[in-house]
Amino acid sequence: MSRLFGPLRQIGYVVRDIDAAMRHWVEVCGVGPWFYVDRLRLTAFTYRGARHDGIHLSIALANSGDVQVELIQQRCDTPSMYRDFLAAGQEGLQHWSSWPENYDALYQRALASGYTVGQEGDSPRGRFVYFRNEGHPGTVIEMGDLTATRRRTFDQIRAVAQGWDGSDPIRRQWPT
Repeated sequence: MSRLFGPLRQIGYVVRDIDAAMRHWVEVCGVGPWFYVDRLRLTAFTYRGARHDGIHLSIALANSGDVQVELIQQRCDTPSMYRDFLAAGQEGLQHWSSWPENYDALYQRALASGYTVGQEGDSPRGRFVYFRNEGHPGTVIEMGDLTATRRRTFDQIRAVAQGWDGSDPIRRQWPT
């Protein structure tokens, strides 16, 4: 567990082809089912302090035990840390995430500890931030506010994965 951010709840992969990535996780790794949304609904998004409306992100979520796996494909040219990651010739694990209930306090503590914001946003599930302080590839730290909506959605994804029999591996909407 991170002394600053709490338990690791999610690992996030930035991919060029989310459909191929989901198939790989299902067919090779046996992880699923995947809950996919073609366009993540965001109510705000900023990159390096500048607001960028209309970013098009396709997202897929599945669980392996208590750890959620997130696949992200950016489908536009909006500046973002995802685009930077791919432009640097990387693909795959980009971040790990915690979901604290005391989001504001940890956000301020991270800034006071020298972390800087790379990107952040808001959605119907709650706020999120990606800190720029990556030590090596795959260690960007994301923090998502553990709102009641986020908790309910993510708990449902985890529960479905626990008894998953391999059927219906890609679901084209998230639990409500």
